[in-house]
Amino acid sequence: MSLLALDRVDLGHGTQVVLPDLSLTFEAGERVALLGQSGAGKSTLLAEIRRRLDHAAAWCPQGHGLVPLLSVYHNVYMGRLERHRALTNLINLLKPRRDAWKEIEQLVGELGLEGLLRRPVEQLSGGQRQRVAIARALYQQRSVFLGDEPLASVDPHQARRLLECIQARHPTCIIALHQHRLALDHFDRVIGLRDAQVVLDAPTRELTLASLDALYPDAGPSHHDAGVAAST
Repeated sequence: MSLLALDRVDLGHGTQVVLPDLSLTFEAGERVALLGQSGAGKSTLLAEIRRRLDHAAAWCPQGHGLVPLLSVYHNVYMGRLERHRALTNLINLLKPRRDAWKEIEQLVGELGLEGLLRRPVEQLSGGQRQRVAIARALYQQRSVFLGDEPLASVDPHQARRLLECIQARHPTCIIALHQHRLALDHFDRVIGLRDAQVVLDAPTRELTLASLDALYPDAGPSHHDAGVAAST
């Protein structure tokens, strides 16, 4: 079943076109990896997909989008702010709701953040903040997961574990990343962007690490296989 179709559209920011004359179709139930160097247009494409799907998609942005002074609990709870009245959310800010606390506690525990619900996000490592951002997206409980490099701040082992958590909850995933092995092992399809155009769009069963490396001409062979190690 078709989820979304882009038919010869120009995507960009304001008057600046980043991806001209773009045509792509996404199917419900697909797991799609977006690959390409920084500036290739992955974020621009994700922004348009998010705009079109609106509330049907959970969103995990590249910059995390967290509130540093608030706790892990409150940052994850923000994933459902629009579902409650303003007064309910204000009360929750002062006294967390018992049902929400229990649900979020279980969720962050699955992501390796046990015992951190009360801790301000500003006190967390980069990898921990990444997991909080993922938890907030999962807490939205949407059928589609959109992520702009949501695995960039964790090591390869954690990236696989987090991706499994994401995909277990979302039949449809469209995720920008750089880890080639992860793309081949956990996704159905790869869309590769380079020089403001789609240069690769194929099922992962037809691809190799070498074909994905070609999207990164400035990097060495399999440079991106191991992912980006960061503080956890």
